[in-house]
Amino acid sequence: MELTPFVLTLMAGLSTGLGGILAVWMRPTPRMLAVSMGFAGGIMLTVSLADLAPQAIAYYAAYLPPFQCGAAVVLILLAGIGAAAFLSRALPDEAALAARCSGDASRAAVLRAALATGAALVLHNLPEGVLTLFAGSADPEMGLRTALAVAMHNIPEGLALAAPLVYATGKRGKSAAAALASGLAEPLGAVAAWLLLRGVLTPGLVNGTVVLVAGVMLWVSLAQLLPQALKAGTAGAAGAAAGCLAMLLGIAALP
Repeated sequence: MELTPFVLTLMAGLSTGLGGILAVWMRPTPRMLAVSMGFAGGIMLTVSLADLAPQAIAYYAAYLPPFQCGAAVVLILLAGIGAAAFLSRALPDEAALAARCSGDASRAAVLRAALATGAALVLHNLPEGVLTLFAGSADPEMGLRTALAVAMHNIPEGLALAAPLVYATGKRGKSAAAALASGLAEPLGAVAAWLLLRGVLTPGLVNGTVVLVAGVMLWVSLAQLLPQALKAGTAGAAGAAAGCLAMLLGIAALP
């Protein structure tokens, strides 16, 4: 494995930490929480439906008729949604988390949603790192463009994870570190795939994994983040709109 593609993948992953640092500067208020939860939900909803799913449809369309192509993508999305709903039961319940939030049930609910967000972002970053690394190995110029574009939309992802953690726990340093750790899934996943799966990692498998993760992100957005955000009314809705627009800008920059 050449060093340059790995360095690009590492830099793209580390940019998530920049979003975490931005969250540390925010004042943890209920309004900030609503905006940040809406922002995170808007990001996940947009990246799933406007980026990951269309890319997979374009890939499978070369091999399948239109209806079968759409049905395949929808079924994989549903599998991701079902897996996320099932795995959410493995997260600590709100009563168990309340002890970490000074007995505050509302902050415990936010912490649980933040944990679900972090898990979804890690799952999202794993195949994204693989794509960045392989793009850089195949074409250094395309790899650079891909890494820069990924870095652009990793910054708001880090912000979306760290801001609810700051509100729920009050631990700014650990919240920023959590955002950074979620981004490091990109280079770690890329190296693991290169070492262990290089012989079987086909474009079809990568695209299927990406769509599965999109389903996970849809569930986290619609079942966890947006309901919490919209409890605050216009502040949460504004955050969701901002997340959608920020992610659309990142998608537009992709090569």
